[in-house]
Amino acid sequence: MTAKTKITLSASRDIPFDKLRLSQANVRHIKAGVSIEELAEDIARRTLLASLTVRPLLDDNGAETDLYEIPAGGRRFRALELLVKQKRLNKTAPVPCIVRTDGIAEEDSLAENIQRAPLHPLDQFRAFQAMRERGTGEEEIAAAFFVSTGVVKQRLKLASVAPVLLDLYAEDDMTLEQLMAFTVNPDHERQEQVWAAIAQGYSKEPYTIRRMLTEATVRASDKRACFVGLEAYEEAGGAILRDLFQSDDGGWLQDAGLLDRMVAEGLNDAAAEIAAEGWKWVETAPDFAYGHSFGLRRLIGDPMEPTDEETVAYEALKAEFDRLEEQYDSTEELPDAVDARLGEIEDAMEAYRDRPLSFDAEEMARAGVFVSLDHDGTLRIERGYVRPEDEVPIEQPEAGSEDPDASEADGDAAMSQGTETPEPDDAPEEDGIKPLPDRLVAELTAHRTLALRNALAGDPDLAFRAALHAMCLKLFYRYAPDSCLEIDAKSVGFGAQAPGLAESASAQAIDTRHESWAAQLPKASDDLWDALAGFDAESRSALFAHCVGLTVNAIDEAYHRRPGALAHADRIAQATGLDMATAGWRPTVDTYLGRVTKARILEAVAEAKGSAQAQLIDHLKKPEMAGEAETLLADSGWVPEPLRTPNADVAETAAEDGERAIDPNAEDGDDGDEPTDALQAAE
Repeated sequence: MTAKTKITLSASRDIPFDKLRLSQANVRHIKAGVSIEELAEDIARRTLLASLTVRPLLDDNGAETDLYEIPAGGRRFRALELLVKQKRLNKTAPVPCIVRTDGIAEEDSLAENIQRAPLHPLDQFRAFQAMRERGTGEEEIAAAFFVSTGVVKQRLKLASVAPVLLDLYAEDDMTLEQLMAFTVNPDHERQEQVWAAIAQGYSKEPYTIRRMLTEATVRASDKRACFVGLEAYEEAGGAILRDLFQSDDGGWLQDAGLLDRMVAEGLNDAAAEIAAEGWKWVETAPDFAYGHSFGLRRLIGDPMEPTDEETVAYEALKAEFDRLEEQYDSTEELPDAVDARLGEIEDAMEAYRDRPLSFDAEEMARAGVFVSLDHDGTLRIERGYVRPEDEVPIEQPEAGSEDPDASEADGDAAMSQGTETPEPDDAPEEDGIKPLPDRLVAELTAHRTLALRNALAGDPDLAFRAALHAMCLKLFYRYAPDSCLEIDAKSVGFGAQAPGLAESASAQAIDTRHESWAAQLPKASDDLWDALAGFDAESRSALFAHCVGLTVNAIDEAYHRRPGALAHADRIAQATGLDMATAGWRPTVDTYLGRVTKARILEAVAEAKGSAQAQLIDHLKKPEMAGEAETLLADSGWVPEPLRTPNADVAETAAEDGERAIDPNAEDGDDGDEPTDALQAAE
């Protein structure tokens, strides 16, 4: 057995600075990270912490000189050069170097830059903390590492997070944004309770963590309390605070940790029952982020046939309904008891008509279910979502199963790409018809593409149907790029998850409409074209509007400025007469008032109710002020600036006149702030 060759490390030596030259083989050409000036100050403070990688400089004959070039370590060399120019370093000062002779210079530079791993934020925190414990002030730490004092304070704030969570972050089981959210409450036990409540769920957004950590009490009207039940909560040892002097909607639950634990247990019990149906996975959470199913394929189930008993019960209800209507047909006002009974019958009949869905067992075995809480505390069960990794792979043709002429086709393809010399015209042809060369097929279909473009442009109705077909493929069928139109419609996910977003009136309307259309469209994408042809013009227009609406993205994000897109969103808002108050948005403690300054709260109350009302609450602390402001603004119709439709009165007047509310020649608004660095925004 041959012995393995031992590795020999490159030699190291001290080389005078004036014998060093910067190599053109250094791959770093773009400035990034710490500046040369900052690096020079760091070297002056701590000396050089990493050697330079050098190679002997050769003369024209290939012989070594007494000079050395630096392919790796150029920034350190420039920092040393700056110190020499500043007379702070002798030009003949020895510099520790690793001398390389083998390999390629560019490879040395590339390897050093690629193999260097950035410092983990947790290691940075621990280093700052160690310095702080030795008596170093925050300003001194910031100056030593060329970061802002704010960054040092934020990193040191991580000391308030439970060690268990710090370990999870170190193992990449938690993001930095999530870890930072835990700093709002120094109670380690409560932090661990919150993580245990959300760890197995889908919704782990930082705002959810902050909300759970900062809520000392929970209203009895909260959907979590409705789901658990006040009696069960009290039996488990939970306390409820009640106000004897005014309506409190059932009071406030004092033990949020106990409530969250009971909610998690209840959801897990429901998940176990649903998993028994045959689903591959079940995700649970009190709330899922809006758009949580984005990118997943939705199974379309078939309504289950009613049983004989259900049919008999439905017919009995219908007969009673018809009898009561006929009996009181001539009555101007129905008796209260009869009116109530008719309502009960309608609800019962609707329950029978709303049939549960059945799914294919094979599809269920690779699909899953989301289980959460609806706004009223009832279970919200979303069945039949397939993750991309669970999709059945597309089968490829087996080797040897191709057409006998396949090899000839491959030869033609190679010829068309110039890899073989074409046969002369007088070459004898083989018997049989060979497939057309790929190059010729591409040229022929290029002509057909132009002809199709021209023909489709001359048929607006068919063009509308083709565009609708392409959009439906993207928005209703996960893997179905079966359109020759290069139209890319996508419903983007929401990076900014606002409290209550999934339960808003707009979200509920969109989801209901989408499910309704999904039920009307065929299961197979191959049948979509013919199905759209069978829709009347009004239905196609409504479906088209729904698809276009799903592509709107008017989110204003600091790290992704889009002034032109936001200006266009304003114009659409004007044209539609959008009023966010009418759409259902309300200024509550969670949605706005608890997340702005006291000055902003008073400004909102003054705008909606007058300065006198604002003065009545200006002496309160922020939590109490936000709660009182929520009551004052409840039915005021007030919305903050980002939700307002610009020139709404102009748009309304134009709409009444049947004119366009937007000037098509109007210029875009101000670009606003420049994009901010994502890391700085996070910190």
